[in-house]
Amino acid sequence: MASPTSALRIELLSDQHDRESFASGVEPLDRYLRHQAGQDARRRVASCFVLVSDGDRVPIGYYTLAATSIALAELPEPLAKRLPRYPVVPATLMGRLAVDARYRREGHGEFMLFDAFSRVLRSDIASYVFVVDAKDDKAALFYQRYRFRFLVEGSWRLFIPVAEIAKLFS
Repeated sequence: MASPTSALRIELLSDQHDRESFASGVEPLDRYLRHQAGQDARRRVASCFVLVSDGDRVPIGYYTLAATSIALAELPEPLAKRLPRYPVVPATLMGRLAVDARYRREGHGEFMLFDAFSRVLRSDIASYVFVVDAKDDKAALFYQRYRFRFLVEGSWRLFIPVAEIAKLFS
């Protein structure tokens, strides 16, 4: 377990990480890290980033990023009317975000979310919105604290325009 003075860093998932010891308490998220994340990375379907402490190979948390697109018609009218009339707009999807149960309520989810935000802002690849798929009400509330809005009422997909993310960093 990480000590309070350990330096934390986020790095790409590799074979050096002890995925079997990660336990968020949410079986689909744990199973994904253990069995699917490496395959997705090799196939270039999603990139998986892990939060680790110096000297510890067990991830404290992880998140995934992938390119996606959003139908222009799904965006709220005030945003959509300012865009070219393409059928879809480029987006970045954070498909998963999980923290090991031993490290909950220590701010690691926020730390990883802001790391993901910074990666999108630094990228030379265009992305108009940052999208997340919340798993439940609790997850949706977490994202709403950071200005995310529901893409379509009744769904668990939320978004924030990348321009708003840039304002968070200014």
